[in-house]
Amino acid sequence: MQYRFLGGTDVRVSALSLGTMTFGEQNTEAEGHAQMDRAVAAGVNLFDAAELYPIPPKPETQGRTEEIIGTWLKARGGRDRVLVATKAVGRTGMGWFRGGPAKLDRANLTAALERSLRLLGTDYVDLYQIHWPDRNVSGFGSNPTVWRSSDRAADEVPIEETLAVLADFVTAGKVRHIGVSNESAWGVMTWLAAAERAGLPRIVSVQNAYSLVNRTFEGSLAEVAEREKVGLVVYSALAQGFLTGKYRGGARPAGSRVALFERQQRYQGPHANEAYEAYLDLSSAAGLDPSQMALAFAMSRPFTTTVLVGATTMAQLETNLGAASVTIGPELEAKIDAIHRRHMNPCP
Repeated sequence: MQYRFLGGTDVRVSALSLGTMTFGEQNTEAEGHAQMDRAVAAGVNLFDAAELYPIPPKPETQGRTEEIIGTWLKARGGRDRVLVATKAVGRTGMGWFRGGPAKLDRANLTAALERSLRLLGTDYVDLYQIHWPDRNVSGFGSNPTVWRSSDRAADEVPIEETLAVLADFVTAGKVRHIGVSNESAWGVMTWLAAAERAGLPRIVSVQNAYSLVNRTFEGSLAEVAEREKVGLVVYSALAQGFLTGKYRGGARPAGSRVALFERQQRYQGPHANEAYEAYLDLSSAAGLDPSQMALAFAMSRPFTTTVLVGATTMAQLETNLGAASVTIGPELEAKIDAIHRRHMNPCP
């Protein structure tokens, strides 16, 4: 397992980290504990959660993921052996968050963090992230391929105000480092400028979707990430499973998210299937497991800090962890880029 520095800090993060959004929905507590045990044995040292999880978000299950991580931490001990990351939701229409409307102001963030700490059973989180912006954006993920202006909400919480609250969490020792998610280049630079002006903590990471079928991060955020030391925490490197090949030919395996939930629209757009087929054929020709090729590609980017892997079975987790030993050589990268030019970002 490789380790990289988290932004400009001295914290070392494994190149693969464990995403936990299935814990409490598709995975039981025992299964979640088993996954965390196996991940740690493979060298993974970061678990990523969110107050929103598990997915799909529901009031009756919200917070269950953090609770499962918390019972693992209590049972295994050694809190300092792992890094725990979690996230606070931004502006949302889900009125059941903190009584609604959920915003990124002091009252909301304080309530969110205190609940997360209680469920996780810890005094601090290593990385506290804003799950998505408070402001209205053109599209979820903040990096759409087609720009549509978004009206500014009258009660939009300024980034400077949110940062001041997060800075107080750091001062209090409840948060070690802060990051953002589903954020744009403008957003990341605004966070950094606000920190510089006020002498407050800088964000150290941005957790955005990035995969063979969604390389929009490279358009402007990649340069920001490298120059400003705001590392990418990759989510959805397998395009919600479509890059594994398990949905090939319209298959809907029992227990898969496609079979259980209708939440894959981002990865079922026009021309997406042609791109999937091209990458799946390439992995076969290269003698590589398609999941491992996709994960290894995301890990190999110079702006990437860590790639989140999620699984519902131990077999899937074993496959994903095996990506740590896969190398994307120049010849394979050239072939990947050739497909990218033919099928550019069908799933932004």
